[in-house]
Amino acid sequence: MKKLWIPLTYAVFLVLLIAPLMGIFSGSWADGWAGFVEALTRPQSLHALWMTFLIVIIVTALNTLFGVMLALYLVRATWLGRRMKQLLNSIVDLPFAVSPVIGGLMIVLLLGPNTVIGTFFEDIGFKVVYAMPGMVIATLFVTFPMMVREVMPVLQEIGAQQEEAASTLGAYPWYTFWHVTWPSIRWGVIYGVVLTVARSMGEFGAVLVVSGNIINKTQTATTLVYQDVENFNIVAANSVALVLAAISIGLLLLMEWAKKRKEVH
Repeated sequence: MKKLWIPLTYAVFLVLLIAPLMGIFSGSWADGWAGFVEALTRPQSLHALWMTFLIVIIVTALNTLFGVMLALYLVRATWLGRRMKQLLNSIVDLPFAVSPVIGGLMIVLLLGPNTVIGTFFEDIGFKVVYAMPGMVIATLFVTFPMMVREVMPVLQEIGAQQEEAASTLGAYPWYTFWHVTWPSIRWGVIYGVVLTVARSMGEFGAVLVVSGNIINKTQTATTLVYQDVENFNIVAANSVALVLAAISIGLLLLMEWAKKRKEVH
């Protein structure tokens, strides 16, 4: 039976992962090097890639900061109580249970131009939905669990004995974090950053709903691929998709290298 399952697993792997990647690669080079370069140097491609880069940087920074803080609270804070921790854990897992499209729709219904909050922000000159802030919020909604779920198991495994000892010796909380907690969780944070970056680059549904997909204004790389496919510009779609896939694969390989280095040390 085992001899049957192993080839079947490889076959599924080839059909679901390798074959689509090969299709994207061959499709992006259908018009040769000139067509590939032209697809990536279009004004809309450059703008979409730049928007994606900005969103990834902002989301990763916010996700790292607040994700680590929330993981610390959920594991270390005794004043929260068991029920409050259960509630926060459920909220953290909400993006896993809710479709990104529904998440984007919730943001539009809450902060859209026809809502009280959205109108207030627009009156003071700060547009949320169909602008960069809304796209950042949508991506944060989708990626927020990544950091928390990578750091929490590490904190639970190392325990709080060393932190309590440092506090007993008079160390300030900030000093304790950087010299006791951080060395133990840094690899978990690195994994969370890699997963956040990869997920942010590939986010489509929530961003499509919140951005409006306006060319050269609120278009990301994934929504540009969607538009190119709709317009039957397959070479351009494959070219942009190939860049995103190559970056994501590179990040995952980097994470595997980091895991091996952690095991060595």
